[in-house]
Amino acid sequence: MDMTKSIVFAATVLPLVCTPGPDLIYIVAQALAGGRTAALRANVGVILGYLAHAVLGAFGVAALVAASPILFETLRWCGVAYLTYLAIRMICSAIRAESVSLNSSAQPASLTKGFLTSFFNPKGLLVYFAILPNFMTPSEGIAQQAVLLSAIFIGLCALIYGIVGIVVSAIGRIGIVKATNQHVVEGIAGSLLAFAAVNMARS
Repeated sequence: MDMTKSIVFAATVLPLVCTPGPDLIYIVAQALAGGRTAALRANVGVILGYLAHAVLGAFGVAALVAASPILFETLRWCGVAYLTYLAIRMICSAIRAESVSLNSSAQPASLTKGFLTSFFNPKGLLVYFAILPNFMTPSEGIAQQAVLLSAIFIGLCALIYGIVGIVVSAIGRIGIVKATNQHVVEGIAGSLLAFAAVNMARS
């Protein structure tokens, strides 16, 4: 695959990566409530979810999901339910003024939650079904092209999400978000997750 095609593909998917969605909003919520380590760990979880999508796409599952409205809707509503669960848990924690979900020690569970958040977002699968094939040439080797394009997409996600997580966590470190207002922070983070769930339900 020539460099020009790779650059065009990167330019095509970059707006999708930068558009706030459940994955990015979850990382922001982690950064607000748990700091940089929590945000980076959540980012790793999200990227692992994208890697799972790439594997499923290689086996044709992306095409199956796209062709079956029932499967697509099932996956989407699983994502909605999971985001709603996270939002309710954080909002309830904020109401009780108890930090039970995320804290400065960045619980390992944030990685698993990040994975589930991205895995249950069917739009990730559709990237491999609707966009990647348009940049592939059969004569150049489908497998190699799929690996390269997937690496570009996942690399952009890791970079953008990582930067956002670090920037948001830095805002907390300079005192805008104080530990004494942790319940307020969790309320904001929970509201962001609820917003992401509503958006996924409406999409």
